[in-house]
Amino acid sequence: MKTLTTCKGSYKLDYFPKNANKSLQPWDAADEYLFQYYLDNAASDVKKDKKILIVNDTFGALSILFSELNPYLVTDSFVSCKAIKHNLKINDLNIDDDHIHNSLKYPNQVFDYVLIKIPKSNAFLEDQLFRIRSCCDDNTKIIGAAMSRHIHTSTIKLFEKVIGKTSTSLAIKKSRLLLTEYDSTLNPGELPFPVEYSVKETSKVYLNHASVFSRDKLDIGARLMLKNIPVSEKYHRIVDLACGNGVLGIEAAELNETAEVLFMDESYMAVESAKINSKQLNNPERCEFIVSDCLQGVDEDSVDLVINNPPFHQHHAIGDFIAWKMFTESRSKLITGGEIRVVANRHLGYHLKLKKIFGNCEVIDSDKKFVILQAFKK
Repeated sequence: MKTLTTCKGSYKLDYFPKNANKSLQPWDAADEYLFQYYLDNAASDVKKDKKILIVNDTFGALSILFSELNPYLVTDSFVSCKAIKHNLKINDLNIDDDHIHNSLKYPNQVFDYVLIKIPKSNAFLEDQLFRIRSCCDDNTKIIGAAMSRHIHTSTIKLFEKVIGKTSTSLAIKKSRLLLTEYDSTLNPGELPFPVEYSVKETSKVYLNHASVFSRDKLDIGARLMLKNIPVSEKYHRIVDLACGNGVLGIEAAELNETAEVLFMDESYMAVESAKINSKQLNNPERCEFIVSDCLQGVDEDSVDLVINNPPFHQHHAIGDFIAWKMFTESRSKLITGGEIRVVANRHLGYHLKLKKIFGNCEVIDSDKKFVILQAFKK
C-alpha cells in the first residue's frame, strides 16, 4: 500500500493486481498534476456542482481526489474498476455505482470538465475522443494528462482532429497536460472503430474494438497458437483466457464441437469483440463471455483446457506479474489432468514459471520469436 499526499490530504492506495514488485505505484505524477491544475484553475469557475467525467483512471487516484464531486467514470478495464472501488473504500470515500461506466457506454449527459488519462494506444485514444464529443458543449473543458514520454505529436494531432485546438502545458515531474478547446463546428467524421480483418487459416473475419490488442491483423503469436489448438473428446469446458477478439477460443470451439467455451478478458471491448465474432460459429450458444480479473468467477476444478496468450504489460507498466497470476489461477481452475497451453515470446522464460507452478512444462512448437508451452495439472 502506498500513500498519496496532496494539499487536500493523504490517501492510501493499493496496486492491482498485487505483486512482488514494490516499486509499482498506483498513481503517477500526471494524476497529481491534473488535480493541482484543476484546483488552481477551477476556482475562477463560479458554477456550483460541477459535473466531472474521468476517463481511464487506472487505480482510483483521480476518483479519490475528485470524489467529493461524485464524478462519472469511464474505463475499459475490469481490474481498474475493481481497484477504484477498493481504494475508495479503504479511504472511506464513495462514488455512486451508476456513475461508473465501461468504454462502450458513455454517460448520456454533458460535463463541465472531461479529464482523460491518455492511454497507450492511439487507436483507443481516438475511439475515446470520438465518444467524448457527445459529452461536451462549448463550455466543456477537456484536459488530457500523461507522463511526458507518452505524449507525442500524433497524440496532440488526435485531440485537434477530434475535439479542437490543443495546447500543451509545461512539464512538471516529467508529466504534461493537454488543454483542449471543444469545437462544436468541427467535423471529425465517423467513429472509425470497430475494424475488421480476415484470417486465411480459419476463413473467418474478426471484428475488433479499438482497445483490442493487435486490432489490425492477427498477431504472430496467435497465428502460431492457431496451429496448436488441441482436439479431444475429453474437453468439456475450455477457457480462452485473455481472449482479445476471441480468435483462439473460436477456433477451439470449431475444433471441439461439443465443448463449452468461456471467453474471459479484463477488457470490456475485448469481450464484446469476442462475443460478436463467436456468432460465426454454427452453435454459438455454448459460448460464455465474462469480463473479469483473470479467472475469477470460474469454479475450481471445473476446466479441462486453458488457452492463454498472456499480456506482458498493464497500462504502461511492463512485467510478468499478470502472467504469474493467470498461470496460478489456471492451475486452481483446471481438473486433475487438465491442461494449459500458452503462447509467449520465447525470451520471457514462461516455461520456468509454468514448471514451478505445475511441476511440468513442455515446448510443443516454436518459431524464431514465439513458443507454445504445455503443462498439465497432476
